[in-house]
Amino acid sequence: MKQLTQKLKTGQMQIIDMPIPNPQPGMVLVTNLYSVISAGTESGKVKAARKGYFGKALEKPQQVKQVLDTLKTQGPLQTYRGVMKKLDAWSPLGYTCVGEIVDIGLDVHDLTVGDYVACGGETASHAEVVAVPKNLCVKLPFQGQAGGRRQELGVRRQESGVSSQKSEVRSLDAGVFDEYLKQAAYNTLGAIALQGIRQADLRMGETCAVIGLGLLGQLTAIMLEASGVIPIGVDVNPAMVDFARVHGLAHAFLRQDPGIEAKIRECTGGMGCDAVIITAGSVSVDPINFAGAIARKRGTVVVVGAVPTGFDRDPHFYKKELTVRMSCSYGPGRYDPEYEEKGRDYPAGYVRWTENRNMQAFQELIYRKKINIGHLTTHVFKLKEAPAAYDFILEKTEPYVGILIEYEQGKELKKERVVTGTARTSGRAVSSVAVGFIGAGSYAQSNLLPHLPSEGAISRKGVMDASSTCARSVAERFGFAFCTAREEDIINNPEINTIFIATRHDSHAQYVIKALKAGKNVFVEKPLCLREDEFEEIRRAREEACTGDGRRPLLMVGFNRRFSPLTGIIREKLAMPPLSMIYRVNAGFIQKDSWVQDREVGGGRIVGEVCHFVDYLTFINGSLPISVYAAAIPDAQNTSDTLSITLKYENGSVGSIQYFANGSKGLAKEYIEIYGHGVTAVMHDYKKLVIYGRWRPFKKTLWTQDKGQKTEVKAFLDAVRKGGAAPIPIAEIFSATDVTFKILESLRTGRVIALT
Repeated sequence: MKQLTQKLKTGQMQIIDMPIPNPQPGMVLVTNLYSVISAGTESGKVKAARKGYFGKALEKPQQVKQVLDTLKTQGPLQTYRGVMKKLDAWSPLGYTCVGEIVDIGLDVHDLTVGDYVACGGETASHAEVVAVPKNLCVKLPFQGQAGGRRQELGVRRQESGVSSQKSEVRSLDAGVFDEYLKQAAYNTLGAIALQGIRQADLRMGETCAVIGLGLLGQLTAIMLEASGVIPIGVDVNPAMVDFARVHGLAHAFLRQDPGIEAKIRECTGGMGCDAVIITAGSVSVDPINFAGAIARKRGTVVVVGAVPTGFDRDPHFYKKELTVRMSCSYGPGRYDPEYEEKGRDYPAGYVRWTENRNMQAFQELIYRKKINIGHLTTHVFKLKEAPAAYDFILEKTEPYVGILIEYEQGKELKKERVVTGTARTSGRAVSSVAVGFIGAGSYAQSNLLPHLPSEGAISRKGVMDASSTCARSVAERFGFAFCTAREEDIINNPEINTIFIATRHDSHAQYVIKALKAGKNVFVEKPLCLREDEFEEIRRAREEACTGDGRRPLLMVGFNRRFSPLTGIIREKLAMPPLSMIYRVNAGFIQKDSWVQDREVGGGRIVGEVCHFVDYLTFINGSLPISVYAAAIPDAQNTSDTLSITLKYENGSVGSIQYFANGSKGLAKEYIEIYGHGVTAVMHDYKKLVIYGRWRPFKKTLWTQDKGQKTEVKAFLDAVRKGGAAPIPIAEIFSATDVTFKILESLRTGRVIALT
């Protein structure tokens, strides 16, 4: 499929081939008919991308702070990789569209193939096909009255392609139907405007000023009038004011008009506006202060647009006792993963207007002709012309309001991998290790992909990611032959014998099992799995797995810390057990709504991260644990993120893991002490090691933090290439996984848990 994207590094905008995404559970696959360019939001992104590095930094001061924090803790190399993975990536544009469902994922019950839907959110981009969560799309009200462009799915749930055919006109003629679709495409912007109106809490006959008469402001004014509220429009652009007047807004003023406050008081019977909705985008505080000036006493100011809110307390906000409210995008549910990603709705009795219900309400207004927004579309571009549309917006060569992108219909769209080039191969022409990646997000780009060796017989075959733009970006940047959104293009590919899995935690087990059954060598990022039933299934799959040459495939988990160079020195200096070991982790606080804390997705921090430290102590003392006890400090989030773990080992060693989420960010994250036979090793955050013995202390300091990822990847690929054993014994991998489950059991029961 074709998709409009831009490079954040250069601002380069291009329409490129992307793999058609697969609808994940709770999602639908939609062929686009129209999408809307949000001139304000999207032009800002394009402007920022076309600036130099300094200009980009000024645009994103919070991200600059994150970069500096990373530089301080992880060093320049990791910081550079983190920045470049953002700048070198293809970035999608757009967030509102209309189209037809051609496939549905699991757990979608109220939508079917063939339904027309209006879509919103980051995935509702300018692409021929989009995959959208079910709570971010709404079925259009005209279903059952199919018009001249009604389509039927040619190949349902088959990977060969997604095709479409036109059917006959029934109730709506083609022209009326097409016009309806164009208006329906404004879905997301309409919901944003409607949520702002709801925040204003207006009644029929009241007055409301709209500051900013761009596309969002025009939609707001139209819906206010339809609801019986008297709208008053204000803008700094004469063209927008004139446009609003021509299309029926009786009270529209230029911000620079002399005596504008008096004119607005006259429109409101001398009392001022009952509410003011700010839909402008500005770096000035004038919109918020002007809102205070024209609002009546005890009126409401609603901030929808991106404007500073540092208003002057006097004379208006304090003396009038004004209420200031923020309006969050499309409405309740926005940015809530439970709602948007998992599709869990809020009961209407408690949350009447969610983002999805706002979208539905907007579509009903259009369908029942309570509002007509057709005049807002001033320009329509074909997809191939879309880059020129952004030049047109930035250069402001002529007035515009709503700009649509139109997509070619009746085109066969195949679900297949996209060739991005010849696979980058190191070493011999015929490679003994052919690598495929499943999951190519932030961690993979920073800590795994850069360490694929440039020497040795390694061939980079394919990259699969749920995000088409991510898969394409990574394939290009790291020299893979193709990108795809289909797991079978990696798992069932006879050319690939080694698979790296770096997806979110909840999908690790299923990919590991499928890859093992396909006879592939597997490297999976921690954790191995989230549930004990998955653990048992992985054990069985490994026992039954066999590669093409009759060997058992390798299985390795990304327990990288044991491969750190400082860890190797500790093992050398304290080789004789039993050992006493302390691992303190200043983990820091993570909100409960993070995916990491979600037991279904991230598994929680014990399963998702503590497994690292369990494996580390096992490696250091050279034997497996035989019992575990854990105690946690209760917290308001009920996450058990601050806990103490005690482990006993076969060889008599003891280990303590102190995992704290209640400490200061100013303290380094990881600190280790190992005691044995008159020797003590102290390591600070994988950068500094001091070993105390009988004589002068041994000291080793690295110029940058090294947690062993590079050595880990090399060791695994060397084992695959040479046909040797996995770098981490399978018993130790399984033990670390089992211990995390037993930690949870110990926390539940308060008992010491024996390990078998």
